[in-house]
Amino acid sequence: MDNSPVLVVTALGDVTADLVLAELYGRGVPAVRLDPGIDFPHPARMSARIEQGAFTGDLDTATRHVDLSAVRSVYWRRPTPWGDPRTAETPAQRFGIEQSRAGYTGMLTALPGALHVNHPMRNRAADYKPGQLATAARLGLPVPATLFTNVPEDARKFAADHGPVIYKPVHGVHLAGQDGRNRTIWVRAVEADELDDSIALCPHLFQTCVPKVADIRLAAIGDELFATRIDTDGDHLDWRQDQRFITCAPVAVPGPVREAVRSYLHAFGLTFGAFDFALDSADQWWFLECNPNGQWAFVDESTTRAIACALADTLEKGVPA
Repeated sequence: MDNSPVLVVTALGDVTADLVLAELYGRGVPAVRLDPGIDFPHPARMSARIEQGAFTGDLDTATRHVDLSAVRSVYWRRPTPWGDPRTAETPAQRFGIEQSRAGYTGMLTALPGALHVNHPMRNRAADYKPGQLATAARLGLPVPATLFTNVPEDARKFAADHGPVIYKPVHGVHLAGQDGRNRTIWVRAVEADELDDSIALCPHLFQTCVPKVADIRLAAIGDELFATRIDTDGDHLDWRQDQRFITCAPVAVPGPVREAVRSYLHAFGLTFGAFDFALDSADQWWFLECNPNGQWAFVDESTTRAIACALADTLEKGVPA
């Protein structure tokens, strides 16, 4: 048996990663969970060396020792962010956070011969919505008319010309409320006359609202695609806002979408991607976005199981899918 480990980089309580870990454990594949922003500097420790042209190193967690040069693959999911944005930081604290971010992450991304699903630098490059939408359009996927702008008059004109129009953040962000709990800005419909000059403060994303009959979440692992139709009970523009009202069922992927999705992964150097589409009454799949480390554990049980197995297959092989 190959005893080289799989490293799973994510926060505690990540249900999506838990499913993959359970699949790996069930196969007897050694796997080590690590959350750098929490585990370092205690109880975890790590040293890496570059000598005589080789990268070697050691990682010790509270319960495991890992030879970094032996890691076969890394499942880079959703580790805890470095530092707490709600807490004031001294210069010394900021120095430590930045050195930790660059040092620990840098060592984990330099593992020789290890497959990253996905490499965090690839995730970051693929996380920008302008690049996502431009790439999808170039590959032939239908994309709703979209405007990125901080020019108020351009936003108002776009809303008037392309209505109905929705607004969404250029990048997903959680904002701490006065009670300390995170708040999320959801997709919502907007009218031209409500767009004021505060738009000039930062870029905003406006998009023609697709007259959808359902949503599609598609998980792609290399050439394997798993699509789920998401139907919502009631008129909910953003199904993520309350998942108690959704039902999920497997759906076949049209050939042109299948080819474009594979080309999309290749364009960004990704092994995995979670794609969101809006489905209209003519069965047209409209590309909305691709989260390079998105969730899928909420879909129907058979699809969830298939995705977990496909990811475990890829991580076990330790070679690109």
